[in-house]
Amino acid sequence: MHEDPDRLRYPVERTANGWKEISWPDALDKVAKGIQTVQKQYGQNALGIYLGNPNVHNMGGMLTIKHLLSSLKTRSRFSATSVDQLPHHIVSMHLFGHMLRIPVPDVNRTQYMLIIGGNPLASNGSIMTAPNMRQKLKDIKARNGKVVVIDPRRTETADIASEHHFIRPATDVLLLLAMLNEIYLQGYAKKAQINNRAVALAPEIERLADFAKDYSAESVADITGITAIEIKRLVKEFCEAQSSVCYGRMGVSVQEFGLLSQYLIMVIDIVTGRLDEIGGLMFPNPALDVVNNSGPGYLGKRHSRVSKLPDFNGDYPVVAMSDEMLVAGEGQLKGFISVAGNPVLSTPNGEKLDKAFAQLDFMVAIDYFVNETSRHANIVLPPVSPLERDHYDVTFNNFAVHNVAKYSKALFNKNKNDKHDWQIYLELAKRLDKKVSVATKVERLLTKTLGPKFLLDQGLRRGPYAGMTLKKLKKNPHGLDLGPLKTMLPEALKYKDKQIHLNIDFYQADLVRVQAMMQDYDDSQILLIGRRHVRSNNSWLHNSYRLVKGKPRCTLMLHPETAAQYGIEDGQDVKVTSRVGSVVIAAEVTDELMPGVVSIPHGFGHGRKGVKQKIAQAHAGVSVNDLTDDTLIDQLSGNAAVNGVPVQLEAIELEDINLEAADLDISDLDTTNSDAEPSSAA
Repeated sequence: MHEDPDRLRYPVERTANGWKEISWPDALDKVAKGIQTVQKQYGQNALGIYLGNPNVHNMGGMLTIKHLLSSLKTRSRFSATSVDQLPHHIVSMHLFGHMLRIPVPDVNRTQYMLIIGGNPLASNGSIMTAPNMRQKLKDIKARNGKVVVIDPRRTETADIASEHHFIRPATDVLLLLAMLNEIYLQGYAKKAQINNRAVALAPEIERLADFAKDYSAESVADITGITAIEIKRLVKEFCEAQSSVCYGRMGVSVQEFGLLSQYLIMVIDIVTGRLDEIGGLMFPNPALDVVNNSGPGYLGKRHSRVSKLPDFNGDYPVVAMSDEMLVAGEGQLKGFISVAGNPVLSTPNGEKLDKAFAQLDFMVAIDYFVNETSRHANIVLPPVSPLERDHYDVTFNNFAVHNVAKYSKALFNKNKNDKHDWQIYLELAKRLDKKVSVATKVERLLTKTLGPKFLLDQGLRRGPYAGMTLKKLKKNPHGLDLGPLKTMLPEALKYKDKQIHLNIDFYQADLVRVQAMMQDYDDSQILLIGRRHVRSNNSWLHNSYRLVKGKPRCTLMLHPETAAQYGIEDGQDVKVTSRVGSVVIAAEVTDELMPGVVSIPHGFGHGRKGVKQKIAQAHAGVSVNDLTDDTLIDQLSGNAAVNGVPVQLEAIELEDINLEAADLDISDLDTTNSDAEPSSAA
């Protein structure tokens, strides 16, 4: 990325004659003026902002983004959270009192790891910061432990697991309810062990015995695709293991029952005594304590203007974004800022969002590239590359499976005229918001002068490890080992009463939807799921030839039975259609997928006009989010449901392609190669 010739080195402005480089002062002045014009004409909330996933991988960005957000004074905020890990935050907020107090699997010491809808070999751990997951999973097996994967696809992780079970997409909630029911039926609920840590949990935890009583293993077997015998065996093995942990990730979160499913995973770990236990689900203790330096979070203080979806901690769900731009009325979005994100490719119904961005009055992107989203911007502001900035893992140490602290100095010095993300934020804040408190002025001046590392040092000094400073980390360039995860209850709980709050009523109300799903379930539907590849890192690395060369990875995976049902052969083009759109993609027939399920990877679709990434465009693929549905959501949280999308398949016959070629005017063909057959030229 650092050497990429397509990476922007200077601000660019979109003109009638294409993109034009402009100076930083000119660019920042124009951006500030554009924002102010929109807000003055239409109101403060007529400006929207989207924060993409790369923000949380950026030390300077994480420590200073508040200055940009506060200066904009808009409530129209969106982020990648609501197409990803939102259920984790809500569950942790409800149970433990803070949205970032998320326990993680103690993979280094567990004897039994149940992975539902997660593929840590591709993600390297997700909401579970764990280097070399392949070895960690092998180590579990080497110490006579067991790794069990439940997934509609036999993933890279499933390939090295002890066993793998297919499950119909978006039916995880039924499996988890049946497992919870079996835990009580088989007598494995360890109430006393929990009560030692959170004394007043007893009245609520008794209610959990009835939470799933209507969901027997037999009643869910046909829909989930996992037999009652297997469900009962999994529960028995999980509960009788010396230590065990249940972990669910993207496949669980981004479906119609994502929040309830993540809640049930947490409850299963709690009632079996696996929470805050060695080898179970444990709380990290990072050197920079983000929990004690941020608010606990909230759900549903406000609702989006058009779709009436709840906000979480000030962010509206991304599925509401396009309607907020397209539907006229007071509060309609007329301006937009995209910060380190590409929502046209990464959020549901990308075609609709693409059209929405195109009709804005003003848009700015803070990004390295002119991509599928930033091509709509009036001005693109490019920060320095990742190799030109210092790094400390502000976010992901909070999910580490072993406590560490490490500071990495920038590999290269930036050029004098280039700007860090945090410098862009401060420059815009200075232009947009001049009436700030003295304390804010001082903080901005110190940050501008010293850089965000001074904020990091302040945070380290206030953290849980005595004597921890930035100076100490600099003296230890390979990092400091702060030890394995330790028991932290009840001190880790952020509620004043130091107790776990199960919020049973909130989650039990969603069982009405579950019952409706069971009654109306149509097992004849073809369901679409996503997938990721470690060489893609979402869509970040598609402009690197070294990482996109070789066998195409943007394919439609489907089971041989499904392929035979629709007359599809391996390598054949297939038209895939959902409620919102269709794509044409080559088939990859494989028994990795269970019958009735198809998979398209996330992050492709670089064929749109105006994208300035040559290699990515040459390996464009299709966007799975041209098929995902912005009306298909987890109603409890507002999170996008991009897994379990109903689709139709249609094989594109070779004869159809030849007929289209036959309609070509022969004068359009290049016949200079006399060795080429006419059909080859066509």
